[in-house]
Amino acid sequence: MFTSKEFNSINGVEGLSERQMKEHYKLYEGYIKKANEIQEQLKSVDLSKANATYSDLRALKLGYSFAVNAIKSHELYFDNLSGNGQAPDGVVGKMIANQFGSYDNWLADMKATGIAARGWVWFAFDWQNNTVFNYLGDAHDAFPIWHATPLVALDVYEHAYFMDYGTSRADYIAAFFKNLNWEEAEATAIRLGMDKIPAQS
Repeated sequence: MFTSKEFNSINGVEGLSERQMKEHYKLYEGYIKKANEIQEQLKSVDLSKANATYSDLRALKLGYSFAVNAIKSHELYFDNLSGNGQAPDGVVGKMIANQFGSYDNWLADMKATGIAARGWVWFAFDWQNNTVFNYLGDAHDAFPIWHATPLVALDVYEHAYFMDYGTSRADYIAAFFKNLNWEEAEATAIRLGMDKIPAQS
């Protein structure tokens, strides 16, 4: 069963109000509630009636994927919003420089991807080719890219910023990056051993 986690960022960060962050957090709590409900319903679903057009099993499994990825993406997002936006160094900074040429190039790509996306952008490390990429997703369950680990999750659904920014998504994205905590991304990269893998370009 999933349980909600606490994040300092929900009290508000530079450029994102406490009201905006706490309302956003309520949605995260809702995904946890639904994921747990679906787990219980799956215990008694009639497997003999499985059908690709419609069945209870299909609906529950689709809903579960949607809710679980929403939980994981929001947890990374709220964790990301706990820094000062200073450009990364260490293994993550090296991966970005190797793949994108510079941090500024990466940032331009990430921001543009955020404008192009309808739901999420995930900056992730691909374990099969040892590269990083800014992946675009139009819904919570548009990720994963298999064998890829996200280090940054940028939520661009309107619910993430509309109270503070209305339709000015670019200004919201700028505020996100002012608060980005690269230390968390660096710690994740080292904990999982990304620093031990030869970089690819």
